[in-house]
Amino acid sequence: MAQITRSPKPYDVCIIGSGAAGGTAAKILTEGGLSVVMLEAGPPLDPARDYKEHLWPYDLEHRGIGVGGKLRGELNSEFLAPNGAWDIDGEPYVSAPGSTFRWFRSRIVGGRTNHWGRIALRFAPVDFKSRSTDGMGDDWPITYEEIAPYYSKAESYIGVFGTKENISSAPDGVFMPPPPPRCTEVLVKKACDKAGILCVPSRMAILTKPLNGRAACHYCAQCGRGCVTASNFSSSQVMIPSAQDTGRLTLITNAMAREILVGKDGKAEAISYIDKTTRTEKRVNARAFVVAASACESARLLLNSRSRLFPDGLANSSGVVGRYLTDSVGSSGAGYFPQLAKVPPHNHDGVGGMHMYIPWWKFDRKNEFLRGYHIEFYGGRFMPGAGDFDGVCEEYEGYGAPLKQKCRSSYGSYIGFEGRGEMIPNENSYCEIDPDVVDRWGIPVLRFHWRWSDNEIRMARDMQETFRSIVEAGGGTFQSKAGDGSGPHPYGITDGGVIIHELGTARMGTNPKTSALNKYCQAHDVKNLFVTDAACFVSNPDKNPTLTILALSWRASEYLLEQAKKGNV
Repeated sequence: MAQITRSPKPYDVCIIGSGAAGGTAAKILTEGGLSVVMLEAGPPLDPARDYKEHLWPYDLEHRGIGVGGKLRGELNSEFLAPNGAWDIDGEPYVSAPGSTFRWFRSRIVGGRTNHWGRIALRFAPVDFKSRSTDGMGDDWPITYEEIAPYYSKAESYIGVFGTKENISSAPDGVFMPPPPPRCTEVLVKKACDKAGILCVPSRMAILTKPLNGRAACHYCAQCGRGCVTASNFSSSQVMIPSAQDTGRLTLITNAMAREILVGKDGKAEAISYIDKTTRTEKRVNARAFVVAASACESARLLLNSRSRLFPDGLANSSGVVGRYLTDSVGSSGAGYFPQLAKVPPHNHDGVGGMHMYIPWWKFDRKNEFLRGYHIEFYGGRFMPGAGDFDGVCEEYEGYGAPLKQKCRSSYGSYIGFEGRGEMIPNENSYCEIDPDVVDRWGIPVLRFHWRWSDNEIRMARDMQETFRSIVEAGGGTFQSKAGDGSGPHPYGITDGGVIIHELGTARMGTNPKTSALNKYCQAHDVKNLFVTDAACFVSNPDKNPTLTILALSWRASEYLLEQAKKGNV
């Protein structure tokens, strides 16, 4: 029988995951005086060694796209901040027959906050009361007014730029001044004004002024590669260092969580994990547990934590763990603007993302679909990389000087548009434990089921129509490979998971029969267990979820701290 190494020290709290939710919990709980141990499935992070923000393509052996160009056009090129990937060697997942779902995972301290888009949007009051508004989905057990103070705490601490616009679908926050728009954004703003579409400065977790010892952005436009000056937000550089400064955080890296163990009293008492460096099983005891491994990974851990008391998985007497899985609705298009080809070359970098964006603007009318979407757009002479001119090469025959000239003339003359909309949870989209497949550590993996509804497809069609109207209002030529409403991607709708906003797999609610958690992210079944990542979400509004993860984890952690001091967990 394999020997299990047990930690001699019982901690006050064990946190599984070091991303947005886990890092926030670590900060609040350690600063509140609790001893915390954090398990991270990946290695430690050294920004000076691991980030590649200022490298040029020729600095890497394969121009950043891997051996044989296998990462050409992929998000996880060799420039991306480590260690995120669609596929991890030895850690598979499965899509059920008839379903396609892609799962982007990160294995490193800070998780996906090392390379996220830094878009920081508050949910609107109506987003918490969707069923009361249109009869679909479910209401959250909390209101905007309850979470608003925690949005403010998170924004004030991490730094978010933006402007106060008084738009009901996009609540204002605590903002730093935004950077000025670039020429492509000025063009889109004028086109939107002409088309009657809102276009305002974006809200991004990037510093435009120094904050808490972190320098302001130096405008290299490479946020996805990481930031050695910590000018953009990541848990690894903002939350976790604060927790470490207290001396009350023990960080265990390369620790792959297997299952949470419960005692005879039904409370969680320990977590079993695989030490990936020694391939041995170890165990840590704690008085309370915060699961923050990302929505699907957290669902996997709970579903694999079966016992006599919880035969269907920990905190799953309701049967909802793994259910209600959603992702943002995504569709894209582009416009060619000949006037941009005439713009003299200049420094077009700015922050690593949008200086402006298009919030949901049709909230005051009846549409062909429920809920809404926002639009992100990008363009200009950003850092070119291998594969960036593939589209030009597909469209124009030739080689040598004529082809190079065509590439140069088109460089910077395109603007891309990405819609991000709300998916309503449905019974056909969920994850479960695959009965046959395990990872290299012997841990059963997830099997995904996925289906878009007609509502999301109609939304994708509206996105395409909006992109066209903006491009044509700006004097451009619309280009899209979205197609019509047929095929596997009607109107260009992405596969599930591609937008990397998966959530909802351990939802909160007031009824223990239809939800896994209460309004403080505390499990109905296990009072010393909290799930503070996006698994707790009830709906998936058109806003990117990270800021709400930070706010909910902050709120849940303060509640856990209060209950711990009272001896209630």
